[in-house]
Amino acid sequence: MRSLPLTLALAAILALAGARLLQAAPFMIVGNDEKLLWDDNGKPILSAPGKDSVLIVDLANPLEPKIVANLPLKNSVVGPPVNLAIDPTGSVALVADSVNVIDEGGTLKQVPDDKIHVIDLKSNPVKLVQTMTAAKQPSGLSISPKGDLALVANRADKSISVLSIHGTDVRVIDTIPMGDEVSHVVFTPDGKRALATKFPAHKVALLEVNGEKVTYNKLDWAAGLWPYNVAMAPSGKIALTADNGGAGSSDGSVDTVSVVALDLSPPRVIDKVVVGDGPEGLAISPKGDVAVAAILAGSNNKSAYYYHRNGSVTVLGIDGDKVTRLDSIEVGGLPEAAVFTPDGRYLYVGNYLDQDFSILQVDGKKITDTGRRFKVPGHPGSARMSPN
Repeated sequence: MRSLPLTLALAAILALAGARLLQAAPFMIVGNDEKLLWDDNGKPILSAPGKDSVLIVDLANPLEPKIVANLPLKNSVVGPPVNLAIDPTGSVALVADSVNVIDEGGTLKQVPDDKIHVIDLKSNPVKLVQTMTAAKQPSGLSISPKGDLALVANRADKSISVLSIHGTDVRVIDTIPMGDEVSHVVFTPDGKRALATKFPAHKVALLEVNGEKVTYNKLDWAAGLWPYNVAMAPSGKIALTADNGGAGSSDGSVDTVSVVALDLSPPRVIDKVVVGDGPEGLAISPKGDVAVAAILAGSNNKSAYYYHRNGSVTVLGIDGDKVTRLDSIEVGGLPEAAVFTPDGRYLYVGNYLDQDFSILQVDGKKITDTGRRFKVPGHPGSARMSPN
């Protein structure tokens, strides 16, 4: 009769240990989209919703990631691979569900969605606590350094949603018209400003943040062609934009990463670095000395003259406001998200077509492929890292 209580006690201890491990170790959130693939001519092949997932991945051993939660939540690869984020305490995650697939007269088609999922990362097991309605096609998003505010770029609505965050109580408190389609928005490290990429206008916009009040004073400046994604350096002195060049895809021509100087008044682009065909994923190391751009390289269009089976990451060295191309490393098919671990020692690149992540090691400004791949149960369209 004593074995049952002992068994239950052991199970409780293991569950508690698992919960503590998730909170203590670095972890990654991954969005798998199972609604979109491409045929040999690059034409979309659509599937009905119902098989997407959001993963929570434990990185206590960075060379052997472990999936600790798998939530059946709809999300999309359409847009930059930053449509989800984890708050600074590692307690709450947000996932923007930007695009849906519907059946219209027997034909499947993509249409903008308007949902944002809120995930409680402290619960055991990890769980969805609410799915809220926002504006049309919520895409690239970021959470403030204090963790009390989030900004979401709504592509189809040409706006930015402002969300208040109090634990798992997340609410839309304002919507800011931007005049143009915006694809991603990110806070400065002090939380007092934010940058948003105006994708088809080829511009970057500046927003002022004062508490829960976010203001757009219509200050824009030119970036490269089709700026899709923006990353902020830990110093707050520069930001980088991934200038996709092909309206969200490869087109055979080289493209750039623009360098934004934020310590100038007004901020402006001071340099552009050639990185390859179709940069989309973009990340700056927490150490601030190196960055990478994930290059699509036409890997979803076999008939194109610019087709490559695998994409790559272009490595960029950062020295103050000087950004220099250092290297190019082949990864997998259609690389989307790129994320550094909080200590800056490893880099994970999500290969959408291969359904895995390349694991790369970082030593100063030298990045090398470990040769290891982390398989995921789906096509990873987005990923973000926990702050610690």
